[in-house]
Amino acid sequence: MLDPVRAKLKLVGVTAGAFAGGVLLASGLEWTAGSHATTMLQTTEQPSRQDVRPVAELSQAFISIAESVTPAVVSIETERNAPARGRGRGEEEEEGQGFPFPFPMPQRPQGPQQASGSGFLISDDGYIITNNHVVAEADQINVVLSDNRQIRARLVGRDPLTDVAVIKIEGRGFPAVRLGRSEGVRIGEWVLAIGNPLDLGTTVTSGIVSAQGRSLNNLIGSNAGENRRWAIEDFIQTDAPINPGNSGGPLVNLRGEVVGVNSAIASPTGLYTGYGFAVPIDLARKVADDLIRYGRVRRPAVGIQVTSVRPEDAEVYRLERIEGVVAQDFPPESPAREAGLRQGDVIVAVDGRPVQRVGQFQRMIATRRPGETVALDVIRYGNRQRFSVRLSEAPNAAEEPQVARREAPAAAEGSTKLGVAVSPVTPEVARNCEFEGQASGLVVTEVENFSAGFRNGIRRCTRILAVDGQALDDVATFRRLVERKRGGEVVSLRVVFASGENGIVNVRLPD
Repeated sequence: MLDPVRAKLKLVGVTAGAFAGGVLLASGLEWTAGSHATTMLQTTEQPSRQDVRPVAELSQAFISIAESVTPAVVSIETERNAPARGRGRGEEEEEGQGFPFPFPMPQRPQGPQQASGSGFLISDDGYIITNNHVVAEADQINVVLSDNRQIRARLVGRDPLTDVAVIKIEGRGFPAVRLGRSEGVRIGEWVLAIGNPLDLGTTVTSGIVSAQGRSLNNLIGSNAGENRRWAIEDFIQTDAPINPGNSGGPLVNLRGEVVGVNSAIASPTGLYTGYGFAVPIDLARKVADDLIRYGRVRRPAVGIQVTSVRPEDAEVYRLERIEGVVAQDFPPESPAREAGLRQGDVIVAVDGRPVQRVGQFQRMIATRRPGETVALDVIRYGNRQRFSVRLSEAPNAAEEPQVARREAPAAAEGSTKLGVAVSPVTPEVARNCEFEGQASGLVVTEVENFSAGFRNGIRRCTRILAVDGQALDDVATFRRLVERKRGGEVVSLRVVFASGENGIVNVRLPD
């Protein structure tokens, strides 16, 4: 359906060059005009038809894309029967305009709750891609087409870990988008965001790709639950205005191809402030295919825990560039370990494509299927090697067994980065620190002089309740949350001082 767009966009390549030439020409006229103010004024106020034409052609390109794509963009309205009781503290509201948009919603303790979002048709028989958070826990899903027809939809499947869902409407002959490739998206590339923001109806906004590989732990962490480690975080960032209600709409390139699924914004108010994020379409397409074919996502597993390469890693492992991911640990029955990878190996390429960061590596693996074989290029202390790894299937989120947590030792342990030792609040510690009543959290038992903790006011008998917003229940959790931080990063501690005062202490860890 988008073939006409190709014909209309043949001039887009010429547009940028011609426009730049027009700008240079205007500058030249200004310099050569000298004191001839009349000539300069005419050049400024009355641009020639040749100068205006490239801008008009670019505008026509946007118009052609909008006219071709918007018929396949739908509005999604959901209803959810609210429980008779109110939500308990700490329970998440997973509505179309709630997560991941912190948009204020009216409290409705009884009766149906309504929310809205966007989606786009990917086939003429009614399959629609949208966001998981748009349709999560919905009791009824209605789709409004571009011609104002309203059709009841059914949920095909949803995946909280990628924030992708698929719904279906019955019928034939629906307009569908053309899916592109997000692998080739470049920073600075023009894109259009299409959706139904703030109940305004179909809206088209434009911008550029601002960045790639963005990680949004604070936005999607609440939906990932116990399987957070399977989440893929390699978002496309754009400055195309995105607001609540845009969730699930397409991010489109200048060829009229969908390259992402609009999912989130970074904003203190819940409204657009310049940063929007989209799920790469390569990943969304694979997830959608699985949901349609199997009703669930079949996740390929390489069987390895990795971290991004730091300058210190590049020095130790003798890397030419600060790129790649470092193998840290292997779960039982790891395909990577069986293929010969070791802890400390640095993965620099997958099937010949360079790897720069963890999110990118995860996405490159996630777009494959269990049973396929991938070639991993590895640097092992300066020596480059290649390993063939046959991907296994990751445990299903609903079936993954819980790993038994090791009991933390009662003896004081702590963080060498913070320079403090902590222990559970035992009766003996509570007595020595003169705590009144039942005390929660962990208590500081030792502090190194002039350490990062010491310089920020942490002293013996200070209780640490949470690290970066995560409540503490044992020493091992405290160590994991702090020690995973890199030097120079800030760790946020919620504490109760020995005086009984509560506070938040933000500590920058030493390099």
